[in-house]
Amino acid sequence: MLSSLHPLIEQETLLDVLLAHDGSVSHASESLKSFRPAARKSAVIGHQRSLRQYTNSATTNTDGSSLPPKKKAKSKKGSTLHLYDPEDVADHTPCTIMHNFLPAELADELLRELLHEAESFEKITFKLFDNIVTSPHTSCLFLESYEKIQEQRHDYYYNGGMLDDVRKLTPTLAKVKPIVQETVNEQIQSRIKTRYPGGMKLKHQPSKPWVPNAAFVNCYAGAQQSVGWHSDHLTYLGPRAVIGSISLGVAREFRVRKILPRDADTKRSDDPDGEGQISIHLPHNSLLVMHAEMQEEWKHSISPALSIDPHPISGNKRINITYRDYRPEMHPSLTPRCQCNIPCVLRVVQRKKENYGKYFWMCYSNAIPDKDGCSFFQWAEFDDEGIPLPGTKASMATTTATTTTTTTTVP
Repeated sequence: MLSSLHPLIEQETLLDVLLAHDGSVSHASESLKSFRPAARKSAVIGHQRSLRQYTNSATTNTDGSSLPPKKKAKSKKGSTLHLYDPEDVADHTPCTIMHNFLPAELADELLRELLHEAESFEKITFKLFDNIVTSPHTSCLFLESYEKIQEQRHDYYYNGGMLDDVRKLTPTLAKVKPIVQETVNEQIQSRIKTRYPGGMKLKHQPSKPWVPNAAFVNCYAGAQQSVGWHSDHLTYLGPRAVIGSISLGVAREFRVRKILPRDADTKRSDDPDGEGQISIHLPHNSLLVMHAEMQEEWKHSISPALSIDPHPISGNKRINITYRDYRPEMHPSLTPRCQCNIPCVLRVVQRKKENYGKYFWMCYSNAIPDKDGCSFFQWAEFDDEGIPLPGTKASMATTTATTTTTTTTVP
């Protein structure tokens, strides 16, 4: 949130100021209005050997399948662990990375096509603590058919409002989609078999294949364009969502951070970065798979770069494509609405050990400029496949703000 309000200030500084104000974003933001960032030193990303030499021997499941070795090398509080090797990324994060993912000619074709599209991308505007702010990069949503485009424009909400600019998949986006689908499904099964306890999928993780039907395309122009710490919204993706993300053009750092839940009596000033950050290097033509534990248990960001190496095609720009599976059972017509008559947003309890991992619905109007939200709150219940249980669909969601508990206090 602070990063959206103060995009030129480094993440570490924002964390320090937030802690100094007991976690109050509004007070921290007020104190930063007179802040002048110091001049940054030039730096480039270096080379790092694999961290596998620091691991213990591998272990096995009860069925004989291999589990990843216990890892000694971890990020530490106040520091960033930089990872480049795909094995290290899989060992230390909820992600899989594949370098040189597409044939070189196809990757360049896709990059040129999307650079042309990005010339008319726009920044998203939303409300944050009574301030009207814009996203620090431009973006656009691409779908498979004009029917789905019209549906998105009339039914789906993002940051409290509807998207005006929704486009049909470009020819190359459509060509790449089945390649991404096949690869991501292979990686999902590999991770379940080798890194999940007992070789079993996670609770609420769908067993059916991952089928991407939407692509969010982001354009980061220059070293300073970024996106702050966040977890992707699960409202239309459902629990345990998997996302396939392609990076093209300029290489940037993708940072992840494990969320540390706290007891109810723990002070709010406890360090949210207690385990440190992990930085994954995203070169041109790489695919990053964010697995089923990512959105519920981790946060991620693209931090401002100290310097960037220009790409021969895109110059100082990075194009990011996130392929997503919009699940039919999570359609806005099937999810709760509050008294504001806006489809609610699905979130998960992350910070508190009490109810940690439970899902809930809350009003989304607080993110809409010139509109006040209500205190709607409702727990969300799902079966083992992540499908909403009958009693939690829209037909049963008639709770009003006068009979519910404020969302900021219950989770």
